[in-house]
Amino acid sequence: MTTTVLNGPADPPVPAPRLAGAPISWGACEVPGWGEMPDPEQVLTEMQELGLLGTELGPPGFLPEDPPELSAILARHDLVFVGSFVPLVLHEPSDAEALAAAAETISRLREAGGEVIVVAVVQDADWSRPEPLDDAGWRRLAERAAAIESMASAQGITFALHPHVGTLIETAAQVERALAETSVGWCLDTGHLMIGGTPPAQFARAHGDRVTHVHLKDVDGELAAELGAGRLSLLDATRRGLFRPLGEGVAEVAATLEALNAHGYRGWLVLEQDTAITAEEPAVKRAAMLDSQQSIAFLNSAHTKEEMVQ
Repeated sequence: MTTTVLNGPADPPVPAPRLAGAPISWGACEVPGWGEMPDPEQVLTEMQELGLLGTELGPPGFLPEDPPELSAILARHDLVFVGSFVPLVLHEPSDAEALAAAAETISRLREAGGEVIVVAVVQDADWSRPEPLDDAGWRRLAERAAAIESMASAQGITFALHPHVGTLIETAAQVERALAETSVGWCLDTGHLMIGGTPPAQFARAHGDRVTHVHLKDVDGELAAELGAGRLSLLDATRRGLFRPLGEGVAEVAATLEALNAHGYRGWLVLEQDTAITAEEPAVKRAAMLDSQQSIAFLNSAHTKEEMVQ
């Protein structure tokens, strides 16, 4: 597909086809202690106003878990159910809990018409600081990722392994090890890759054939460096403005999209600009809407309008 070019300076930004939103852009996040939860109806209304075509599920409890209820609320806002992000423990000797959680997510996706299960590999359910894996841990991680991908494929669901700050796949070395150990599909997240030290455009050029899902975000370079050096937590950095509208940071979004296009990527692009809402702020900030409009305009700009993604 190609980007949609604006008709004139007075026109509102128009998203490219297959561009979706993520509740975390409005502050809805599954990381423990992240912040206030926004109102889902307001979030979905603003996604619809933006012209986004779909949404990811968001954290547990944000949207209905019952598939008919979920389908109904998304249909009221003309949104497609794109997928679910799920943090899983894949490296421990016992795999029963992780596989059960994955099976439940896959079943919900299938019943509600979702398309992608996005898996981040966490140390534990509390998102504790990750500890380096030994060879056996990497082997278990790879085997379970493959098992979940197989489970998903059998239900018509796409699997995407998500590198993420604060998980077992974060740094450039961990990304390379996970690529070598696994053969599963990946979620290319421009922001988390860049923060961890992997330039996303380089990843897309080298491993575009592995990409099954895409999260688009931009990052402030100075805050990303502070986070990478351990001087800021992800939450603190996010509250200080780590995630920027597309084109305002260092995450090489345009070059990444060009590389994905060269590999023939045909999946979803999820606009995901993480926000953390404190108790002092309103439950839904109009800033999320404005940042998304700016990002959509960037995607339709001269930087990407030749042919972003077919």
